[in-house]
Parts: sequence; C-alpha cells; structure tokens
Amino acid sequence: MEQQRRDLNEIGREILTLARNELYLDLPYLDAALCALRFVPGEGITLSVATDGESLCYNGSYLAERYLRGNATVNRAYLHVILHCMLRHLSKKQGRDAALWDVACDIAVESIVDALALPHLGESRSPLREKVYGECRETMRVLTAEGIYRHLLERRPGEYELAQLQRAFLQDDHGLWDPPRRNGEQNARQDRKWKELSQRTQTGLETVLAGQATGGEAVLEQIRVAARDDVDYRAFLRRFAAPREVMHVDGDAFDPIYYAYGLEVYGNMPLVEPPETREERRIEDFVLAVDTSMSTQGKVVRQLLECTYAVLRSTDTFTRRVNIRLMQCDNVLREETVIRDLRELKDYMEHFTLHGGSATDFRPVFDRVRELREQGAFSNLRGLIYFTDGMGVYPEKRPPYEVAFVLPDEPPVSIPFPSWAVKLVLGERGVEKAIGETEDWDEPEAMPQL
Repeated sequence: MEQQRRDLNEIGREILTLARNELYLDLPYLDAALCALRFVPGEGITLSVATDGESLCYNGSYLAERYLRGNATVNRAYLHVILHCMLRHLSKKQGRDAALWDVACDIAVESIVDALALPHLGESRSPLREKVYGECRETMRVLTAEGIYRHLLERRPGEYELAQLQRAFLQDDHGLWDPPRRNGEQNARQDRKWKELSQRTQTGLETVLAGQATGGEAVLEQIRVAARDDVDYRAFLRRFAAPREVMHVDGDAFDPIYYAYGLEVYGNMPLVEPPETREERRIEDFVLAVDTSMSTQGKVVRQLLECTYAVLRSTDTFTRRVNIRLMQCDNVLREETVIRDLRELKDYMEHFTLHGGSATDFRPVFDRVRELREQGAFSNLRGLIYFTDGMGVYPEKRPPYEVAFVLPDEPPVSIPFPSWAVKLVLGERGVEKAIGETEDWDEPEAMPQL
C-alpha cells in the first residue's frame, strides 16, 4: 500500500512536470511563474491540485485519473493555479464572502484560459460560461475577480445557482488559501513574490513580446489590474501644483536649540526666530475635464469628481484663490465653468449634472485650453486632468503642459493610448483611499453626497 502511494506520488510529479513543459512552450512569457511552485504530494486534496502560494500540492491518484482523460485537463488545472497566484487571489480573500470569492476568482481565471484558445488547454466553452461572461462584460471591460465578486454580491445567487457556477468553473482545490499557520509577514512576503513575477510578465508582454505572445492580451489585461498598487491620489495631484510662499511657520527650517539657548543666556532675546513663511506647492491654474459620452457612467464620474474635491479641499493642496476650469465634453464642449475659490468648487459639486451623451472626442477640450492660453486666461497652467473611460479620439500632438487621463478601470489593451499622457487607473480602492485620508478642511462642512 505504501509502495503504491509512493508510485502514485511519483507519477503525479511526472505529470505536472510534463504539463509545465507544455505550458512553457505555448506561453513562454510565464516562464518564471510556471516554475515558482514546488510540487508536494497531498492526500487531503479533494481535487487534483491545490496551492498555498508556495507549493503546488497534488493528489497523485486524482491527477493520474485526470491525465488519462487527456493531458489538456491537467494543463488547464496547472495554468489555472498559476494565474490564481499571479493575480494574487489568495491574499485578497480575507474579509470577503468565501464562497462567492472562490467562484469569482475561478470565473476570472477561466475567462483568461478560454481566451487563450490553445489546443493543449482543451475546450471548455459551454452555454453557461458564455452567459456568465456576457453578463459580467455588461458592467466591466476586464473580467477581474474583484469586479465579478461585486457582480455576484449584487445578484446574490441561490444555493443551486452557486453550485452550478462552481461546477462550471472549478479546476482546483481552494482549501489551502491563506492557511492559518502562516503569519502576516509570511503572507506579505508571498504576496510580494507573486507581485514581482506578475510585473516581470507584464514588462515582457509590453516590451520584447509586445504583439508576439500567443494570447498575451488576455493575460496582460488582468495582470495590469492585479499588479496595480493603491493609488496615492493626493500625491498625484501635487504634481500639478506650483511652488509658492505661504504664511506659515516653517518648522523644518527652524532650530529650537539656538532659540532656547538665546532665551537662557540673554533673557528675552532668542538667537534665531522661526521663519514666518515657507515654500509649498499649491494648485492654482488647473483644468479638470469630464467625459460625458454614453460609454461613461455618470456614477463613476461623480465618484472621481468627489474624490478630487476631497483632495483639493485640504489646506496643504488648495490655495484660497485659484483659477480652475471645469469642462464637460463628449464629442463637443458642452459646459465650461470657472472656479475661483473653494466655495465655488463646493457649490459646483452640490449641483453637478452631466451634460452630453454622444461619442467621445477629447480634442475639443484641448482646443479650448489652447484658446484660453492665447487669451492669457492662465498665468501658470500646470496641467489638465481628464476623467474618462479611455475610449475616444485623442489629440495627435502633445500640448505644452502635463496631461493625465484618470480612469476608473483599466481599459482594454486594444485601445491606443497616447505616449505623451499620464494614465492613472484610480479604481474603487483608490477613490476610497483618497477620500478617507483627506485632511479636514479649515471650515469643516459635510462632504456633498453625490
């Protein structure tokens, strides 16, 4: 019996090695990731394979039985596990509904594998799969586990429907995800390892393998989203600020030792006085543009504007007198509003409405900003931020100021994006972080509920 178990373990290891080699030949950009898990036999695995992020645990008996049905089933299960790790699904499970998160992760990973359409991965298309993919793509362009999880939370599938989804998309055992025996430092170290492997893959797909890797777009879209760090939107906005002196004691340029020494030796005569002004970077001349086309959801635009308002209202970013132009545009410029101080910005936010609903053309906003600069409307225009979904007609030439397109989600890789612009994918977590970490305004008032 013991010898039979050892034989099955050895057979399972050979099967996994063959699967890894075949996947490498088809997907060379995943070379490092495919070799990142060590093979460990595990009798408690209820399916053929499972992972804890460090090892690929397998049941030799189940694996051999699956292999007899065709090597494609093992190849798919192996790639399925690797993609879970690269997209860091294991570390993101904490705090979520376990059953819904497991299904969401499986759907996201299987959508990638299906998009690869490789013979060595088999054919798993089914009416149920196509139906689920179609429903998800109605609200998201990239089928991420986070987006699918939100979709499932809203739908709240019943027990029978959830079992159908599990049966349709399940390839591996999730029982080892985030095991309790590992401490926080071990989890963080593992998360960093897979993040680095994902970034390596992303770099390869965007450079030397750009346009040459089989199915690379399907992998790249998800990796771009998963590898994205939480965005520090406050720090991002500061790049559009101009240096200026403000009335404020500069503690960094003041040495209290000499101050105290003077008082001690000479009575009421300190040797140094604290500087009454300091140089800070404040936002003054600025343009905020909003894409109001049919492809842009009004709720998303409101969230992005709310986030920007929360950051701008902080005293370390926003000057008392500013020159901000707020523009709404679809294929033509629909509205232009001049903001001179924080109260005008607050009033605009409270009465904000979207105007437009046609196709997207970014050029009218840039044409209008060029006219304003020629008219002398700006004294020191630092830049323009455009809130959009990224799909539209971009200007061909770079303007003489910095431009950033802020997007709620990563756009498809097929969308041509200008090399001269900054692309910031803020995402839901980025919006929440920017609003939550914003300092209170000098005149504390409730944030307008949009």
